[in-house]
Amino acid sequence: MSFIRKDMRALAIGTTALVALAASGAQAKVEGDTIVLGSAISLTGKYSTNGIHAQRGYDFAAKRINDTGGVKVGGKSYKIKIVYYDDESTPARGAQLAERLIKQDGVKFMLGPYSSGLTKAVAPVTEKYKIPMVEAEGASRSLFTQGYKYLFAVLSTSEQYLASSIALAAEIAKKNGKKPSDVRVAMAFENDPFSLDVRAGVADDMKKYGMKAVVDDKLPRDLSDMTATMTKIKALKPDLFVLSGHSKGAATAARQMKEMKIKVPMVALTHCESSKIIDKFGASTEGILCPTQWSETLSYEGPLFGKASDYDRDFKAAYAGYKNVPYQTAQASAAVQVWKDAFERANSFDGEKLRMALTKTKMSTFYGNIKFSSAGNNIAKPMVLRQIQGGKLKVVAPLKWASAKIVWPRKPQY
Repeated sequence: MSFIRKDMRALAIGTTALVALAASGAQAKVEGDTIVLGSAISLTGKYSTNGIHAQRGYDFAAKRINDTGGVKVGGKSYKIKIVYYDDESTPARGAQLAERLIKQDGVKFMLGPYSSGLTKAVAPVTEKYKIPMVEAEGASRSLFTQGYKYLFAVLSTSEQYLASSIALAAEIAKKNGKKPSDVRVAMAFENDPFSLDVRAGVADDMKKYGMKAVVDDKLPRDLSDMTATMTKIKALKPDLFVLSGHSKGAATAARQMKEMKIKVPMVALTHCESSKIIDKFGASTEGILCPTQWSETLSYEGPLFGKASDYDRDFKAAYAGYKNVPYQTAQASAAVQVWKDAFERANSFDGEKLRMALTKTKMSTFYGNIKFSSAGNNIAKPMVLRQIQGGKLKVVAPLKWASAKIVWPRKPQY
């Protein structure tokens, strides 16, 4: 709660300054030696946990850039400032605030909101006004089928999140003398763009192996009670349980699996880190598989933050209380780094020149390689899958990145 209060105070201060700026008639494009980026982001509402993680990632990168010489354009050094509005985890509010940032506050360079749903609401606004937006938290593949020219995403798309768990289940079945088609899967997904895309990726991979779903549920809107789904799972005893419901959904699933003593050999949940299920539910989370966009153990490296492990260390020093740095935070920092790179390569603040520079992005960073397709999604970085082992998250797939062998079946301590 103290983190949230701190961030809300910062938001209030930033908003006051922004209102004063708008009243003065100034344009928040470039103010003297400062480049202003804008973001409508979830600081309250059901996505607030991840919204705050993302905000901290943005702020951490801006501070690092400012402390290491800033952004070089036209032979001059500029600092980065980020203006936020709280979208309250509501798409309509996000779109309204994006328009406010652009039309009233003069922001010409945007950072994305949190979640695919909010990004879907904001993208038509930035596209309408031809404002480039580098986003880090909207992974839905449907974002990149709309023909947007001003949307650029640093993260891997959502259909990849849990698909690797299907391949793992098939591999384990073969090792145990069974057919992959014998694997019985329970699925539960939030009814939002991101989670439904995750489900689509899972369903496509299940078809490849001939797997059947014994449970295929949509989670309740408030994500606070999954008893109906958990009761089915306990009765039907699937081999694999996959779930996507952002941070709140992951926390509810972990809590109710513990309360109902549900033992499934393999469980895969999105948003393990940001929901802090290890801290909240301890040894009952042993063996849960957690897809991630980034891990501090990967061999990624870049000029601004150094290695992935360096970023992890430095961020924890700046923000006390993080046992694991969520990938939502890391990718938010990467988005700000992409803006710095684009400004410097374009050597301009012109929107069209910046858009063209973004289309030609090719970077190696602490977060991974970044290269945008013609649709705007990052095609240079894979997802990885981690497993909770001894209270720590260890990469188990793909094998190229693995730091540990998968433990199967999982042995939760209830």
